[in-house]
Amino acid sequence: MNPHTMSTMSARCSGTSSRRLTGYDAAAWNGVVAPRGTPVQVVDKLNKEINTGLADPAVKARIADLGGVPMPMTPADFGKLIADDTERWGKVIRAANIKAE
Repeated sequence: MNPHTMSTMSARCSGTSSRRLTGYDAAAWNGVVAPRGTPVQVVDKLNKEINTGLADPAVKARIADLGGVPMPMTPADFGKLIADDTERWGKVIRAANIKAE
C-alpha cells in the first residue's frame, strides 16, 4: 500500500470512480516528524509505538471513518515519501510558475 491508494471514502462519493481522471495522482497524508538530530533510539521508539497504535482495530476503524488509510512505515520509508512528494510537487510548482504571495 502507498499513500496514493484510493480511500474507501471515495467509494461513498457519487460518481467518483466514473469521474476519476486518469494519469493524475494526488494524495493527502499526515505523519509525525521529529527535529533533525533527534537520537535514533528516540525516533525508533516513537515509530514503534505509532505503528502499534495504527495496528489497533479501533484506531484503524476511526481513521477509515474519517476517509483515511493507516499506513505504518519505517522512518526511512517516511523520509523517502516526504522527499519524493517534495520533488514531485516541486516540479508541478515550477512548471506552473507558481509563486508564493
